[in-house]
This record gives sequence, structure tokens and C-alpha cells, in this order.
Amino acid sequence: MTASSFDHQQASHCESGVMSAIARHHGMPLSEPMAFGLSSALAFAFLPFIKLSGMPLVSYRMPPGAIIRGLQKPLRFSMVSEKFRSPEAGAAKLDKLLADGHVVGLQVSVFWLPFMPPDFRFHFNAHNLLAYGRDESSGDYLLSDPVLEAPVRCAPADLARARFARGLLAPKGLLYYPKSAPQEPDWERAIPAAIKKTARVMLHAPLPFIGTKGIIRVARAFERLPTADPQAAKLYVGHLVRMQEEIGTGGGGFRFMYAAFLEEAAVRIRHPALAELAEQLVGIGDFWREFALAAARMIRDRDPLDTRRLAALLHTQAAREKTFFAALQKALRRS
Repeated sequence: MTASSFDHQQASHCESGVMSAIARHHGMPLSEPMAFGLSSALAFAFLPFIKLSGMPLVSYRMPPGAIIRGLQKPLRFSMVSEKFRSPEAGAAKLDKLLADGHVVGLQVSVFWLPFMPPDFRFHFNAHNLLAYGRDESSGDYLLSDPVLEAPVRCAPADLARARFARGLLAPKGLLYYPKSAPQEPDWERAIPAAIKKTARVMLHAPLPFIGTKGIIRVARAFERLPTADPQAAKLYVGHLVRMQEEIGTGGGGFRFMYAAFLEEAAVRIRHPALAELAEQLVGIGDFWREFALAAARMIRDRDPLDTRRLAALLHTQAAREKTFFAALQKALRRS
């Protein structure tokens, strides 16, 4: 396949969207939910020692790059990735790859992408998109950003600024592309292995701030918020809501995507119990959205600020996810 034949499709999340697009471009049909689930990308992490805008990092999925790395074994292909010391070196390599007909994944900062709507432009350095060509007359790069409805153009200076933004998760010009074409997985082995890995992370991670234990940590942090300083408490609560609903696909969105993966997996490996569990996970995703709504109403003074109520909701959510992933493990043992 050549870059000129690239077919843009909008996705829910950048990294899973990019990898689904790369696989599809190279002749391997792969839905975005399957890319997400097969790479065991679902997770939860509360990292108070890593700060984002002065607040603890909260993530509802595995770290950036996990989907790119996680798909290589089940799809039996390898990715080449490279970082650069200077924008000039990064641009030179990207131009060469595009000239050779490659479709190239890029890690960039959302803030410096001029085609992004203003409300989406904040300092987040782990956004992923695809470059598939250049306009010969203007020199603009032709980009496929999975979260947008249509392909976009970007001037070289703007793309360089986004690729070499500084700060947490600085991309350092990271680009990646397949060294070989992906192949049809052994679904009967790949899907159960991926699900078991996700369940282990959510239930049995050795670190107390990962998985369901991480959700409990957030709940306890809410319980300790200073009642005498409501503004500080609102900032903390607002940060969590933003991490859940604005950065990436969010807590509920990732649960919905994993539910779609389980539905597809149920058909692939003829395991109806996975489809039944997918319905439960949709309910868990809905609960994350309800939590975000309750928190947002408190931040905007539509309801009284009650951090203990929010903490209780998080304790409930931790228990629901623990029950769900234990049932998922049990279903696989019965298969």
C-alpha cells in the first residue's frame, strides 16, 4: 500500500486509532476496540509523585506507547521507533520516510497543533497522529489525526513545534512505522492472553496505586481534602475530572471501548460469556460518567461541595471494578 492510498477514519482515542489505521493500511483489518483490548491497554493508575500542572497524574489506561508495543506480538510484526536531538534531524527523517511511501506515526503536543479546536489545546505531550504525505506546492504535511473527522494539513514549523515540545512526556520528535506488515493473529491464544494481562493489572498489580487499589487511593485522597479551603479542593476535584473526561478517552470512554472489544472477542473465540460481561462493563463506564457529572456540579456550585460523597462513589467504583475483573478471570478459566 502507498501513502497516497491512505484512508482516514475517525477514532475515539489517538493511540488505538493510529495503530488501527496502520494495521488497516497494511491490509490487516483491525477495529479500534480490538487494537485497544489486544494490547491490554485498559488500566487505572494514581501517581501522586508525577505532577501534571502541579496535580497528581491519574490515568485510566496503560502508559503512552503501550498500545504500539502491545500489538507487535499478537500481530507478529515489528515497529521501528526513533527520537531525535533536533527538529531538523526529526524533519529530515520524516521527509525521507514519506518520500519512500511510508505512513508514519508521530507523538506530538496537542497545544501546538493549530488545527485543533481551541478547547482541545492544552499542554499534553502524548498525543498521536499519522503523517501520510506532503503537499508539493505548499510543503504542508498531510496528517490523519484520529480524533478529527477529516484529514488535516500542518505547516512544517507548527509540526516541528508540536513534535519537540518540552515538559512531562516530551515527545523528542518520536516517530514510528512498521518494519513489516501485521499478520492475522492466533485469536484463540491472543485474546485470552490479553484479557488475562488486563485482569492481572487491575486486580493484582504489586504497586498500591495501580488497578482497583489505585481507585481506592484516589478515594482516600478525596477524603483528606481540606474542608477549610474549598477552592483548593475544587481545583483537585476538577483536575481529576479533566484527566477522566478530557485527556485521552477518559475513564468511562476507555471502559466503553473495552466493552466493545469484549463483544468482538466473544464472537472471535466463540465465548458468549464475554459479551455478557461487556454489558456489565458498560454499566461501570456509565458510573464513571455519573461520578464526573456529580463532581462537575460541585465545582460549578450547582451542588454543595462534598468530597466525602465523591470519595464514597470512588470506593463503590473500585468495588465494582474488582468484582468485574474477578468475574472476567473466572469466565476465562471456565473456557
